[in-house]
Amino acid sequence: MSRTHLLDREVGSAMSALSAAAKKGLGDPVLAELVMIRASQVNHCAFCLDMHLRAARENGESEHRVQLLSAWEEAEDLYSERERAALALTEAVTVLTAGFVPDEVYRAAAEHFSEAELAHLIALITVINGWNRLMVSRRVPPGGYRP
Repeated sequence: MSRTHLLDREVGSAMSALSAAAKKGLGDPVLAELVMIRASQVNHCAFCLDMHLRAARENGESEHRVQLLSAWEEAEDLYSERERAALALTEAVTVLTAGFVPDEVYRAAAEHFSEAELAHLIALITVINGWNRLMVSRRVPPGGYRP
């Protein structure tokens, strides 16, 4: 049995709805794409990387910033404090090495996002991690995304 069979329509619709709601509540499409790219890099999800790299470029993100995203901490002048806080939170939620998000990472994000925005940011990080796990476990190759 092929692992790349289509996702159940009901599950895919629910995941897509959560993703759309999280993005809408965050209000910044470029930031949303940066978050989804970074989580997908950490999770090694080629399918999601391909899709969100394309979307970031379509939303006006520069090639330079996209290329250096995996080293965002060292390329600090390229990313705003708000973006850096979101990326740190993305990594903390994605990896959860200590079993929780460190307080200092959460506090830094809370300084740059309202409560509602922070809730949407965490939802976005959660849903992209879900998508990554679905695609990686099924070994869905890049290039197959159709809007």
